[in-house]
Amino acid sequence: MLLGAPGSGKGTQAEMITRHFHIPVTSPGAILRREMELGTLLGIEVAEKTKHGELVPDKIIIDLIEDYVRLHGAHGFVFDGFPRTIPQADALQGILLRHRTPLDLAIWLDVSAETISDRISHRLQCGSCGFTTSESSAVFSERAVCPYCDGPLVRRTDDDASVLQTRLNEFNTKTQPLGDFYEKLGMLTKIDGNRDRDTVFADISGLIERAA
Repeated sequence: MLLGAPGSGKGTQAEMITRHFHIPVTSPGAILRREMELGTLLGIEVAEKTKHGELVPDKIIIDLIEDYVRLHGAHGFVFDGFPRTIPQADALQGILLRHRTPLDLAIWLDVSAETISDRISHRLQCGSCGFTTSESSAVFSERAVCPYCDGPLVRRTDDDASVLQTRLNEFNTKTQPLGDFYEKLGMLTKIDGNRDRDTVFADISGLIERAA
């Protein structure tokens, strides 16, 4: 699993893991964004919460994750930004036990407040597949479309400054304690996420290869 603050690079590293190791990535956020696009009742509820930077209720997240583990647990996968709270982590332990899918690695991307602010203010995301990049990237500066599916690259609504502050407050109070949770289980590895994506990925890929 990949853990860290908003803007720490979880999505970018998850994508690089998938393309290099062919390990599928699951993100509750991606699943829920799909629900919002479809305009389901769940999607409408989630849209209202994320607009204000609130976390989605645990029950919804846990149900989504258990469905995913049931279908994909035997083949391996990466959690991107899940769990986000101690109750979610406790529930996940039960899910993995029930489906006999042990957790191999919990990677924490450690970044500074300055890095978070810079990345969030320039972040673009594909509205179709979720690919994440930066406005400053030369490849996308003149043609803001996804290189993988040709979808539009846009700013995320939850990257607004006031919403981001709410998300960071939520992270500090609810997600930060996960570091101690997985450290006590002997599973946590912290990586300096302030560096460029390729350098960070080199560290992550080494961990994955040793765990394989």
